Amino acid sequence: MGVSDGVTTLVDCHVKVLSEGVVERAKQAGLDVLVYAPHFTRLPEIRDQAAAYSDEDLLVVPAREVFTGTWRNRKHVLAVGLTDPVPDFISLEAAMTEFERQDAAVLVPHPTFATVCLSESDIARYAETIDALETFNPKHLPFHNRRAQALANEHELAPFTSSYAHLTRTAGAAYTAFEAEINSEDDLCGALTNPAPRQIVHQDGLERWITTASELAHLGYENTWKKVDRLFLSGTEPTHPNHIAYDGRFDDVSVY
Repeated sequence: MGVSDGVTTLVDCHVKVLSEGVVERAKQAGLDVLVYAPHFTRLPEIRDQAAAYSDEDLLVVPAREVFTGTWRNRKHVLAVGLTDPVPDFISLEAAMTEFERQDAAVLVPHPTFATVCLSESDIARYAETIDALETFNPKHLPFHNRRAQALANEHELAPFTSSYAHLTRTAGAAYTAFEAEINSEDDLCGALTNPAPRQIVHQDGLERWITTASELAHLGYENTWKKVDRLFLSGTEPTHPNHIAYDGRFDDVSVY
């Protein structure tokens, strides 16, 4: 595996958590790059955190998984290479338009999974804008991954995978091996948008199912009382489109 100069870069394309423990797990897995996209966190803060945990052995790239639509009908889209902040809770059309304006790499995480994803019709509508579609996710059951791979094939979209780690132990459980040298955020965006040849790599056997069970259990927790706390007890989120930080730019496309 590899391009003519034999360079391969291992990238976990989406983690939700970042700590010394996550970095240690990533390095143990032999990763070169982590893409960090936490929920409800503005881009400048994500950039600061990514820079703080990057070193000569591991590059942490900032990204945003934008929640488009309402909470009950939210559709997640992962954007890498944003130059300006994009809030949650705007229409899918508005988010895609903004990603295109910024020349960001547009990725579809966990397609057609539960109630937090792009549907088959969404993927068909925005196939020209989408740069890659996740064909393996540790939260998925086998039929979810088969369906995702079929969608990627049908719409001729490049694949990617990630650990989608919400838990420290999950980091590095799945990654994309790009046949390209990736030393910066711009390099990664280029590998995603061009796109560079790649291989999907993930855990298998008992270890894979332990990861799936742990992450699904956490998903249940995250979507029960924690959701209520987020929306009704904590006040306006920093990524809400009406937040003062966005200076009214997204008022006309806000869904709240």
